[in-house]
Amino acid sequence: MTSTPEGASGPRFGSSRDERVRGRTWTVETADAGQRLDKFLAAADRAGSRSRAADALARGRVFVDDEEMAAASGARLVAAGEVVRLWIDRPGSAARGAAPRARHGLETLFEDDTLIVINKPAGMLTVPLDDAAPVTAGAEGASVLDLLQQRYRSHGGREPFVVHRIDRDTSGVVLFALTSRARGALVKQFTERTPERVYLALVDGHPHPSMGTWHDLLSWDEDAMRQRAARPGDHGAVDALSDYRVVEAFESTSLLEVRLTTGRQGQIRVQAQLRGHPLVGDRRYGGRGPASRDPIAFDRQALHAFQLAFSHPVDRRPIEVTAPPPADLSALLERLRRRR
Repeated sequence: MTSTPEGASGPRFGSSRDERVRGRTWTVETADAGQRLDKFLAAADRAGSRSRAADALARGRVFVDDEEMAAASGARLVAAGEVVRLWIDRPGSAARGAAPRARHGLETLFEDDTLIVINKPAGMLTVPLDDAAPVTAGAEGASVLDLLQQRYRSHGGREPFVVHRIDRDTSGVVLFALTSRARGALVKQFTERTPERVYLALVDGHPHPSMGTWHDLLSWDEDAMRQRAARPGDHGAVDALSDYRVVEAFESTSLLEVRLTTGRQGQIRVQAQLRGHPLVGDRRYGGRGPASRDPIAFDRQALHAFQLAFSHPVDRRPIEVTAPPPADLSALLERLRRRR
């Protein structure tokens, strides 16, 4: 088990909680002068991608010398000495934009002829259990796949294919393909670890350092039905790699943003638990950790699949989808903010 602090081999992102709440500021150096504003913002240590830069501009979160930039300002050339500020909404706060479409009990975040991205509610399986009988839409215990099969069976006869999964009690972004060819292309991306997967996790205590990389060897415990740290001689042990940073610190807990490199079952939950900072509400991977100072009532693990970015399986254009934190997690975060 290793935890790598920020540095040359550290995480792919970096900003403190104060930076996310108040905004981040850079002064344009001579070497950067003459760049397009969106390219300047897309640097790895700023917004991190061209699509995030464009989104920030469209949402009115970018200022140059205290002047608000518009969506069209991405083509503007920055000059040496200008001060560029990027404001970032903290998780759990309201976000602008169209509300997701709800059909057949599911919120659709993105859909076209080849794929669909769903905002899965906590408490719902991504796919049925292996030994479960088929469940009709609207029935108790229906999985996301069950509901999608019902939807497409009555609208064109298409067949949804699962691309990746999240745990039953984890909320957020889940991707399905609508053709076998699209599924193959999307699964290939996940196998090559190119999609960006960002989670929000509320953990016990205050991880130190406040940002870094978690690297573990994990083994599946068949008896306990959970991941654990691999032991010498374990066959089939697998690498687990995550980058994390503290987004917001509360009295006895911390809200983390976690980016997955690998995507092992229960990865964030076990990696946080191994470092003494289990997820709030997580009954399988540790419950309350040694860093805890007071009990916090929450009915599930406080984990949300917040953002997924990948290449479209047909035309390769970048797709980035965000699922706002659900009501239960947002309410918990607001409650913790009031206690500070």
